[in-house]
Amino acid sequence: MPVADNIQWFPGHMTRTRRKIAEVLPLIDLVAEVRDARIPESSRNPDLAELVGGKPRICLLNKKDTADEAATARWLEAIQQQGIPALAVDCKSGQGFAGFSPLVRRTLAPQIERWKQKGMARHPIHILVAGIPNSGKSSFINRLSRGGKARVEDRPGVTRSNQWFTAGDGILLLDTPGVLWPKFDDQEAARRLAFTGAIRDQVLDGEELAAGLLEWLARQYPVLLSARYKLKEEELGGQGWQLLEAVGRRRGMLISGGEVDTERASVMVLDEFRGGKLGRITLEYPPQK
Repeated sequence: MPVADNIQWFPGHMTRTRRKIAEVLPLIDLVAEVRDARIPESSRNPDLAELVGGKPRICLLNKKDTADEAATARWLEAIQQQGIPALAVDCKSGQGFAGFSPLVRRTLAPQIERWKQKGMARHPIHILVAGIPNSGKSSFINRLSRGGKARVEDRPGVTRSNQWFTAGDGILLLDTPGVLWPKFDDQEAARRLAFTGAIRDQVLDGEELAAGLLEWLARQYPVLLSARYKLKEEELGGQGWQLLEAVGRRRGMLISGGEVDTERASVMVLDEFRGGKLGRITLEYPPQK
């Protein structure tokens, strides 16, 4: 069954999000979009540019520690060629975060200069942080604000009804109002989102998903897959279900009769992939020049 057939798309979510973003947009100086570095295109919401209008934007490729380093470099270049300044970060370790404030200030240099000319050199920078579920948006905000959130009051142009987070260096962050859902009409994008856990496992067939992931990994990252599960070269050419059974057998996941517990094996495969235990893997690449 196609992955997207298991997922419901609720246009009402986007309608509410669109309305809420429109309400706060006058307060915003810059939009920071958080994407998953393993799936920079699939974790992008195609409606974001329209939602934020002409506001300056930057892109943050999160989970860089689990993504293929060479692929991430290619993605950063491709995104920057679209006119969007980009930075690779990891919210768990904090890698790349030192470059966030300088990137923000370079992007907003003309606006910051205008503030200085008006005697507003200490004017705070208001940033809307956007990202689809599981992109790491909340982790990004929590790390920058060190887990604490401060309600900003008595500041010009900032309403008391919005909850802002203090990020230091004169930067204030606002979480995306509403939920910025991805679109599931692209089957391959939906599969990649499912592989990374952006789609709840409860609405998917975990064994089918793990088998599909193993088959893809056997083609694209055979060395990493073989090293993790001690698979033989001839096994790497098998179909997804065969690979799942081979992995389960290697890990001793057997049930009565010597059959492989493929359900248990699928949970392990997905957990280990998402946790970066298979190595640094990127599931999609930017178009070749």
